[in-house]
Amino acid sequence: MPPEEATGIRVHLDELLAARQMTLTDLAARVGVTVVNLSVLKNGRAKAVRFSTLAALCRELGCQPGDLISHEPEHASEAGQERAGP
Repeated sequence: MPPEEATGIRVHLDELLAARQMTLTDLAARVGVTVVNLSVLKNGRAKAVRFSTLAALCRELGCQPGDLISHEPEHASEAGQERAGP
């Protein structure tokens, strides 16, 4: 099961980068984090994000936190039903 389905949290970093014609490497350099750490976030595998990192991402991408991260509870509830069983 993809990580975003377990929590319902979805990261829209790919879409934001594409819209701004920016690479993950460019963003990492601007924000001051490693490409590996941004990749973990982009792929929905991050367990936490520091507010300072979130603020830097929003500054560099010209967006709000809600543009970067969304919650889709239907994915989380479906995943929970699969785990709960009968």
